[in-house]
Amino acid sequence: MRKTGDYYFVSDVHLGLKVGDSIARERRFIAFLEGLEEGTKGLFLLGDIFDFWYEYKHVIPRGYTRVLGALTGVVDRGIPVHFFPGNHDLWTFGYLEHEVGMQVHRDPLHICLDGKNFLLGHGHRMGTYPWKSRMLHNMFHSRFLQKTFSMLHPRLAFALAEKWSLCNRKNGSAYAFKGVEEPTYLYAASYDKPIDYCITGHLHTSVRLALPDGGEWIVLEDWLSTGSGPGAVRGDVGIFGGTEQGKVQVVKAAVVVHQD
Repeated sequence: MRKTGDYYFVSDVHLGLKVGDSIARERRFIAFLEGLEEGTKGLFLLGDIFDFWYEYKHVIPRGYTRVLGALTGVVDRGIPVHFFPGNHDLWTFGYLEHEVGMQVHRDPLHICLDGKNFLLGHGHRMGTYPWKSRMLHNMFHSRFLQKTFSMLHPRLAFALAEKWSLCNRKNGSAYAFKGVEEPTYLYAASYDKPIDYCITGHLHTSVRLALPDGGEWIVLEDWLSTGSGPGAVRGDVGIFGGTEQGKVQVVKAAVVVHQD
């Protein structure tokens, strides 16, 4: 068994997205949550855990009952759970905080964990992205547009969001990773506080790049497994066991993370 006292980092599970085996993806995530030991120091969910999350005053999306129960169980065991809204699940207005007990961070978080400096976030608003992306993100964060969207019946609103996400996933072109020219890398490289590790998601690929001042940028792969065979099971879990354990490890979610 792994020692207690670890921190865990996960991004881009995209629960609810009907790509690949969505039920198996949910079960893997729940198994991961239920496997966290009571001595775990923190779980950081770095955005797009849900493929779509939008809270009405008295309505939340259906289909996440088991996941929300598992997350509540993690909090009830005394493990701090930090939730970073991504570009798919940013519309949380209190439910996840007050009902589940997670701590929600709407901006990148600079935090010291066991003597190491971390910069954490989803990544979609860290750096200067193309104007189309910035415009779309600003629209998503507009309180006026959020209130207008809330006037739609939830059945229609959720159906539109599901169709949009699925069409983007099927019709969108593959993202070309830009390496040290990535906006998030440049954001971390010029950050005004010391960074040992910057951990993000959003790009749907596994990345480890050295930062100019000696830190490291880690991008966690998404959990959107498709097909079968070598390389088919996706989903990164970052693990940090403190300075005595060395660097942040990145393992696949299919691995039982508490085994040696």
